[in-house]
Amino acid sequence: MSHLQELRETIARLRGPGGCPWDQEQTHASLVRCLIDEVSELIDTIDRADFPHMREELGDVLIQVYFHAQIAEEAGVFDLEEVAREVNEKLIRRHPHVFGDHAKLATSGQVVTKWEEIKAQEKKNGAPDTGLFKSQPPRLPATMYAESIWKQIQKKQLPVPASAQADRVQETADELSDSELGERLWVLVAAARAKGLDPEGALRQHALRVVQDVEAASD
Repeated sequence: MSHLQELRETIARLRGPGGCPWDQEQTHASLVRCLIDEVSELIDTIDRADFPHMREELGDVLIQVYFHAQIAEEAGVFDLEEVAREVNEKLIRRHPHVFGDHAKLATSGQVVTKWEEIKAQEKKNGAPDTGLFKSQPPRLPATMYAESIWKQIQKKQLPVPASAQADRVQETADELSDSELGERLWVLVAAARAKGLDPEGALRQHALRVVQDVEAASD
């Protein structure tokens, strides 16, 4: 028996009769915070290139995947095999230059472009996307959310509202480095803490304002 199958059976036993009361009580919703925590701890090991602990944290993230799949299987919605099958099919479908008869792609930039083209076609064949911006996970960190909004404005050549402060963005970009960016973000976050402000919420609200301004200008 593979270790992956052993893990699957361990999770099923914890959830089953005579298992662990805590594990039996969990739902998809109650495990959200656990998933965020485990992914955050994994990111920390990646940032520190701490490979022994990275292996451990990858295991903790894997537990979450198996746990959610087990809960779904108990509800008769889907199981772990279906999760693996669907994501494997997606990987093959979105890499026709590897698994299909398409021309080979020479650069990672070409790969990303092809990936986005295939994603767009898949969405076109599925549920319609009525907004200017693709939907974002509601729990996406504010910095990633804001970055995605700016990326879409540029990529789709959407109108740039005053709230986006395009001139300041470019001026700031010209003088930024990784270390300088880290220092500026640190100062802003620490200053927000000293002032009793919520930097995560403030950035998210401003990004939402930019979205609203873009959509209003496009009506």
